Amino acid sequence: MVIGVDVGGGDRLALAVLVQYRMATTEQMHWVIAPGVRIEQTRRRLARLREEGLVERITLPQAGRRRVWFPTAYGVKVACEWPELRERRPSRTASDPTAVRLAVGHGLTVTETALAFLQDARRRGDVFRPLDWMTEVHHSIGNGHAVIPDALLYYRRGPVGGEGGSMLRAFVEVDRATMGPERLAAKLTAYARLHAYVPMVPGRRPTIQQPGVEEWRRRYPLFPRLLFVLDGTGPAGIENRVTALHAATRELALYDFLREVPVLAAPLVDLLRDGPAARLWRPVQAPDDRVSWYQSW
Repeated sequence: MVIGVDVGGGDRLALAVLVQYRMATTEQMHWVIAPGVRIEQTRRRLARLREEGLVERITLPQAGRRRVWFPTAYGVKVACEWPELRERRPSRTASDPTAVRLAVGHGLTVTETALAFLQDARRRGDVFRPLDWMTEVHHSIGNGHAVIPDALLYYRRGPVGGEGGSMLRAFVEVDRATMGPERLAAKLTAYARLHAYVPMVPGRRPTIQQPGVEEWRRRYPLFPRLLFVLDGTGPAGIENRVTALHAATRELALYDFLREVPVLAAPLVDLLRDGPAARLWRPVQAPDDRVSWYQSW
């Protein structure tokens, strides 16, 4: 047992969130884990976890000198023994201060995206808890290649214990305009490969009578919808990226994937202003339309 840590309460959640999200500022942690209390309580909680060697921080050089928190290797080891995180295997660089510093722009934007969904779900009374957002979940597509979305989210429409709510899943790709539009659009091909990927079972070949099963079906009853969250550029840059995604949909190899899986794009600034449930998402096949990310398909 870790001495001095409230393992059964908020300390446990705080550590689990940092292991699962990889990094967050003090303010982000506060709104994720304890929005109903004063932020000083969150600061004390993080300081206590740091004293126990479970989390560490870096200080950004910009104005305000914001602190960015991340789990230590010891913190990752402790948290990954808990049932809620037992399947998680964070990157080996998740606890490296230099790696955190170099990835801080993208990492904090991913956390900000999670927070947008969390706050919107709280307002709407939907079920989306902090640990329903998982970063960098590895999905093999064979030959040593993999699809690793920035995040995977589980979201249930309707209140806890309510009837008639729908369970939704989505892969989230957060793009900060650090790669060209064409490279962003190429991610559609990677997800189409994941959608079609059937692993080979040693000693057994798929037949018409016993076809192989796509790998993703072992995890999900339906293939998660794909959400592109666009940031780091102005309206013209957003439009260029949506145009590139739309152009990629004309590839014949993507036909089956796009026919079955909703693929949507939206600027982060709109999500933060209006909430992810608003009709602000643009289907990549029909970018002039505006839909909610969780509407029926």
